[in-house]
Amino acid sequence: MNSGEQTRREVMGDAFVDKAMDQSNLFTEDMQDYINEHCWGSVWQSNAINRKTRSLLTLSCLVALRAPEELKGHIRGAINNGCTLIEIKEALLHTGVYCGAPALQQAFRAANEVLTEMDLIPKDMTNHDSP
Repeated sequence: MNSGEQTRREVMGDAFVDKAMDQSNLFTEDMQDYINEHCWGSVWQSNAINRKTRSLLTLSCLVALRAPEELKGHIRGAINNGCTLIEIKEALLHTGVYCGAPALQQAFRAANEVLTEMDLIPKDMTNHDSP
């Protein structure tokens, strides 16, 4: 395992990486290698900013790109990197101002789905409660 794949596993979790790698084939394996080497082996290993900040930046980029499936994985990564629900929510709201309401709505749907699956949104939480 190269250092990029190790970083990817630390952030995204083994299940996410195993699924991505297991779905790889002769056509897509070079793309997975590219992601491991350049995204996770280079950019994510820089010590210039911490992983928590890097996660929040990544969430914002994925909102702008309207990439909800990638956003879901990186919501989990943000939690793994120590981001709180409030920080994730505020990053999404902040991004919405610059990317527009449709991108914001799509991002909140994706984040809510993942955070609910992770049991991080209390079922009895009202609209006025804060986690």
